[in-house]
Amino acid sequence: GEEILTRGLPLLGLQKKTRAPYGSPASPVARVWTVVLLLGTCLLYCARVAMPICAVSMAEKFSWSKRETGMVLGSFFWGYCFTQVFGGYVSDRVGGEKVLLLSAAAWGSMTAFTPILAHFCSQPILSMTLARFLMGLLQGVHYPSLASLCSQKVVESERGFLMSTVGSGSYLGTLVIGGAGSLMLDLYGWESVFYVSGLLSVLWAYCMWKYLLKGEGKRGSYSVDSIHSYRCLLAVIVTHLCTASTFFTLLSWLPTFFKDTFPEAKGWVFNVIPWLIAIPSSLFSGCLSDHLISQGYDTASVRKLMQFFSMGVSSIFTLLLCGTTTFPWAVAFVSATMGLTTFSHSGVSVNVQDLAPSCAGALFGVMNTCGAFSGVLMVYFSGYLIEATGSWATVFALITTVNLLGLCTFLAFAEARRVDIDSGKVRHHNIHI
Repeated sequence: GEEILTRGLPLLGLQKKTRAPYGSPASPVARVWTVVLLLGTCLLYCARVAMPICAVSMAEKFSWSKRETGMVLGSFFWGYCFTQVFGGYVSDRVGGEKVLLLSAAAWGSMTAFTPILAHFCSQPILSMTLARFLMGLLQGVHYPSLASLCSQKVVESERGFLMSTVGSGSYLGTLVIGGAGSLMLDLYGWESVFYVSGLLSVLWAYCMWKYLLKGEGKRGSYSVDSIHSYRCLLAVIVTHLCTASTFFTLLSWLPTFFKDTFPEAKGWVFNVIPWLIAIPSSLFSGCLSDHLISQGYDTASVRKLMQFFSMGVSSIFTLLLCGTTTFPWAVAFVSATMGLTTFSHSGVSVNVQDLAPSCAGALFGVMNTCGAFSGVLMVYFSGYLIEATGSWATVFALITTVNLLGLCTFLAFAEARRVDIDSGKVRHHNIHI
């Protein structure tokens, strides 16, 4: 398999490096941090998905209409968009690990207090809308701070695996809260879902501070020169925008697609299997990208290869959904699409760290903000297409078109050479992940 992949590099115009690889084997500290960050992202999604899981029960309890329920659920994403850049900017200066710690303590506490706010406020619809908006604000700093942390403390040849592993925490968290949360909902009521996920998040933040950060020395600062290469940075932003838009659209509409197309199908099959495929796929992409870099392949070549699988090959399986197919084949095509999409964790998502490690958090915040806004718009537009045409093929064709646009942009303009400051001016920190 590796031989086939590496043979494909020259076909994409991607060449092997002439310089010797660098980087060191993962240390015990690196492995501990990888597990900690994976668990943190898993808990992030447990807390984030708690409200969608409990929405039906809460709507019955407080007599919410569909419109009111949608207002509560949608308020999260508006808050999520506003703190991306700020979170990355602060992380670049005070340390991504500190921002992660403080934000996790805050959104974990907010999650745990959600049932109390719902029961003791005279207008639960208002308190829950505000609570979800604040959750979005607090969780919006998570991924930019991860990007900042990784760019400043992880060597180039190990970033792909770390980001892919941490990225798989989102799928793991969705699965965990989907299974355990549904069980708690049936046995102990919707309040228990918020209490457990919130308190576990606070506990994670405390353990991170107690055992990994307490006593750490003062963080060195980075002097950021003017960025002189806008073309490659714009390519990263456009590609991430396309990747996020198509992912949010698939995430939002696939359950409806299966319900409409295969009404007799079991929901747990199409809601679980694609995510089970996505987790090992994400880990494999990280291992593969780091291995290719350590073998001497140019970093930009590897990032482009990962993105080719994420946006190019996955589009083939997306297009296959346009035709008439059986339920097992539809699940297989969707699983392949979602699995290949995770290769972006080792592609565009980590490329910003190659380009500008001293301000990667802020730049990732810009990328994620653009991706979140475009994702919301594309989800709405997809709904319009479904109603106007009565065909799911138009949505899958739209996803493919956006994917190919992002892929062409990335292949044509993406780079991996540093564009912010000279590498000799960087002061490395005393903790290496």
